[in-house]
Amino acid sequence: MATASSSYDRAKPFLAVILLQFGYAGMFTITKHALDEGMSQHVLVVYRHAVATIVITPFALVFDRQGPTIDQNLYYTGMKYTTATFTSAMCNVLPAFAFLMAWALRIEQVNIRKMHSQAKIFGTIVTVGGAMLMTLVKGTQLDLPWTRGYDQQASTSALTKQDPIKGALMIATGCVCWASFIILQSITLKSYPVELSLTAWICFMGTIEGSMVAVVMERGNPSAWSVGLNYKLLAAVYSGVICSGIGYYVQGLIMKRKGPVFVTAFSPLSMVIVAILGSFFLKEILCVGRVAGAVVIVTGLYLVLWGKSKDQPPSDSSDDKAEAIVTQTATETQERTETGDQEFVAIDITKVRRTDESI
Repeated sequence: MATASSSYDRAKPFLAVILLQFGYAGMFTITKHALDEGMSQHVLVVYRHAVATIVITPFALVFDRQGPTIDQNLYYTGMKYTTATFTSAMCNVLPAFAFLMAWALRIEQVNIRKMHSQAKIFGTIVTVGGAMLMTLVKGTQLDLPWTRGYDQQASTSALTKQDPIKGALMIATGCVCWASFIILQSITLKSYPVELSLTAWICFMGTIEGSMVAVVMERGNPSAWSVGLNYKLLAAVYSGVICSGIGYYVQGLIMKRKGPVFVTAFSPLSMVIVAILGSFFLKEILCVGRVAGAVVIVTGLYLVLWGKSKDQPPSDSSDDKAEAIVTQTATETQERTETGDQEFVAIDITKVRRTDESI
């Protein structure tokens, strides 16, 4: 029973980060649909953080009594110029950026002479190369039965024509900002270890900063703020509750145990889910070049993940050490108590025997 409980405890970070990727995959698909309907990406950022703030703040007030704006504006703008599948695949460069930043700040262990460190560096290079392949090489379109006769370019909002290169640059820049946010969150949690309160503050500040950006970018266009019972509202609520509120909180919990690189290492899972959902529900047309680039990205990413698995996980090892110290201390205390009791009993028996002999 103890072994099963220990195995489940070790598996929890993996289960949590996988569920997180499913949540992100849903956001990619729903958000792309809302953007194609003409929703302003800047307004979406505001509504997303406002919803997240409203949802998460009560939990923070109850359980924790003791800036992510630029990246999302760039990310949603990049999605508007491309597709949901392309955006999710491009976001796989996030672990590479997170690794480089963590290495520069000495959060991530790197020893050039060790094979696992070389794998992490080489995997980072391969991941970036795969992103460039996806951006620059289109190739033959894959003839899937459910996308035949569908004009994706015509289906996109008339206000925005697809531009993969511009979109890729915006998404990549957004990934740099997002990696910076993850590293900053990891560092902040060490001195402010209350995930719910931190999440509430992040969402609240995101609402304020996003509002400032949206007011400037959408000036003279009040209709951009209107939302009805459609995909625009669903995108704001879903991304706010699942990806900002719950997502930031779960992300913080995982980071405390596994570090920032581990959190970003499962991005390809969302890409696979989005490719399936986007192909069916958004009728997105897949090309050979983009599929090849995605495979390269996944290969490079898992080189990084393999190298990461060979490191000593600092937070896990510290937790295990702390637990081992507590267990060892308790065992030693119990042994000393039992030994003391045995010696006391022996002394009592000796005294009784000596009394009998004197009589």
